Amino acid sequence: MAAPLLLRALPLLRLRLVQRHHHLLFTNGSITRRLLCSVATGSTGAEDNPASLSQIFSSRTSKDPPNYPRWNDPDFRKWKDKEAEILKDIEPIICLTKEILHSKRYMDGERLTPQDEKAVVDKLLAHHPHSEDKIGCGLDSIMVDRHPQFRHSRCLFVVRTDGGWIDFSYQKCLRAYIRDKYPSHAERFISEHFKRGSG
Repeated sequence: MAAPLLLRALPLLRLRLVQRHHHLLFTNGSITRRLLCSVATGSTGAEDNPASLSQIFSSRTSKDPPNYPRWNDPDFRKWKDKEAEILKDIEPIICLTKEILHSKRYMDGERLTPQDEKAVVDKLLAHHPHSEDKIGCGLDSIMVDRHPQFRHSRCLFVVRTDGGWIDFSYQKCLRAYIRDKYPSHAERFISEHFKRGSG
């Protein structure tokens, strides 16, 4: 008797999940990246505690025209276009990095596969402000492990050819990449999309 009840509840659960993702898309422009990354990592997004669709759309009717005064500003539209371009550019490596760090794909101390390592080296480590110091005598591999000081956090490590290893921040790599490729929009993008105080 419980099985038929569960089968009837599945469509409602799917609907609630869709509502949750729609809420995330409408409440914050940067959430779309979290949504795509959550698909890669299998995250449910339950920690975001979103409201229902009725709360999102309030009492506005189809007769009421949307009022977005900033969209009429050409500078704002240029910024939003550039912001979307930057997000599209960095989204694949962010999703891969978050999957590496936050899924069960790699155990602590495990080295990345050659394909993942190539992506991390080319798209992240190459842009780190101190990449030469991080690589030191030579790069043997990239590893994921617990941060030595902050044991609850996992991060990426350069494993050197002499056996030594050192952590590096993928966010520092991304910031440097954005500053280099999008200099006139970098600071605004970084201030709006990266955690404060993380360099």
